[in-house]
Formats: sequence, structure tokens, C-alpha cells
Amino acid sequence: MHNTLRRLDLNLLVTLDALLSEQNVTRAARLLNLAQPTVSLQLGRLREILDDPLLLPGPRGMSPTERARELRGPLREALQALEGALSPVGDFEPALSRQTWRIAASDYATTALIWPALAQLRELAPMTRLALLSKYPPNLSNDLESGQLDLALHTRDEAPPKLRHRSLLHERYVLAGRRGHPAFATKLTLKAFCALEHAVMSPDGAGFVGRTDQVLAAKGLNRRVVLSVSNFNSLVSALTHSDLVAVVPERLVRDAPALHLQAPPLAIPGFEMLMLWPERLHRDPAHRWLRDLIASTLEATSRSDV
Repeated sequence: MHNTLRRLDLNLLVTLDALLSEQNVTRAARLLNLAQPTVSLQLGRLREILDDPLLLPGPRGMSPTERARELRGPLREALQALEGALSPVGDFEPALSRQTWRIAASDYATTALIWPALAQLRELAPMTRLALLSKYPPNLSNDLESGQLDLALHTRDEAPPKLRHRSLLHERYVLAGRRGHPAFATKLTLKAFCALEHAVMSPDGAGFVGRTDQVLAAKGLNRRVVLSVSNFNSLVSALTHSDLVAVVPERLVRDAPALHLQAPPLAIPGFEMLMLWPERLHRDPAHRWLRDLIASTLEATSRSDV
């Protein structure tokens, strides 16, 4: 079979399909917009490759051989399938889609980037499903390329290279504590800031050092980090029920009514969030629709905050 396929090309298969349909060289040539001698030569080539006359002269034109009859159905199906595969991809219809998207997103990315788009996603594409992985796999690029993941939300400075990307937002840090916290009654000095008891959010729940500590260390200072938690909900709960404070990305806490937010008494560099995806999905209509939905929702939210 493989030797036969190597000797055939698509043009010969298209000609064979037309000949089996028309059972007449002249009509097949007209259908294919080819000269009759060209179709006759191609028929001769097909007879040689397939070792069968395919079409025989008869009282009412040409009659297919038994081999030709067997080929007609499978050949038509194969050409239709190939034509469908090579045709331009149609528009994505979210209301009818049953798509499942798999997204790698941290606790922060889920809260700041996915939740703002969730209501619109459910409204416009009600039969789709969304699977969120809260931790980034060590081989993020491979998982995206292999199809285990469809999208990842990551900081620019830690994003794997050679992936398609789109910038979503630039985030800043704020100091958060419970409303009524005595430390916020007056202007907070850097010395008083360092003396407070701090909580940090660490993905594995074991880290006590964050970006704030790096900035303080450059000034020869340090703070009292007494609590490390692995997720946003735990951090907000800890701040609400104690006098702990935390330096956190603003979008994590700006909608938390029980918390007071203010700028920390030192400049802490923020970060840029990217949307990452593999080349295989760059032109996929469903994937492009999801990317545009997330980005446009964030843009609308940012405009409303101004």
C-alpha cells in the first residue's frame, strides 16, 4: 500500500474521482478544466499504478471495472475528508461550543485575571468548561506544546522562552491589613513598617522571604515575617482576624471589604503578567476567542478603575 501511495499524487486521485463519476474522459476533462489528452494520459498512469484498466469501453460509454467500483466510495470519502481538513477554519461559535480549556494559573492569576472574565465566559459560551491548574508544572513549555495545557498566565520575568505571549497588565504592590488596624491610624514610617508582624503568600507555604525582603535587604533592613501561607484565601483570612499585615499585589485585595490598603513606605517594583500559549494554537479560532475575552475584560476593568 505504501509503495502505491508513493507513486500517486493528489492530482491523479482527483482525476480518478472525476473519471469514476463521469465514466467519460471528455466529460471528466471538462469537469477538471483540463485538456482531454491530459486526462487520457493520467488514466493511463492510473491503470499502470493500480494494475487495473479501471474503465472499459461499453455500449453506452465507459464502464467501471470491479476494482474501480470498490474504489469509488472510499476515494470520494478520502478526498472530502482531505478537502475539509485543508479548508479555511470557520468562525468560532461560543454559544454552541463544548470546548474544554486547560489553563495554568497561580492563585494570584486566577483571582486577578480569570475571575473578571468568568461571568462573561459563562454567558457567551455556556456549554464550555474551564480547568484551572493552580501550580505551574516544571515543564510548562512542553505541556503547552503537547496539548496537556492550552494557556498559561505567568509573570514576564519567569515566562519560558519561545512561547507566544500577550501582555495583560502591570501590577503594583500595596500594604494590606484589617480595617481599624492601629498601625494605619497615623503615617507609617519605614521603621514602624519593619516592626510590624508580616504575613507572606508562598506557593508551597514554606517561604518567609519575598520581593519586599529583597528591597529591604538592599537598604540594610529587614522585617518580621511570622506567617507563610500557600493561597490567597488564607492570607486574607489571616489579615482579617489578626493584626498581621502583608505586602501583596493590589488586584488580590482591592475588592476585600474587610481590609485597609495603602502604599507601602518604600518603593517595591511591581511585575507584568503575560498570557502564554503554544504555536500550535496561535490561529485556532476557539483559543483566539478565549484570549481576546480575557484581555478585553481586563482592559474594560482597567478603564473603569481610572
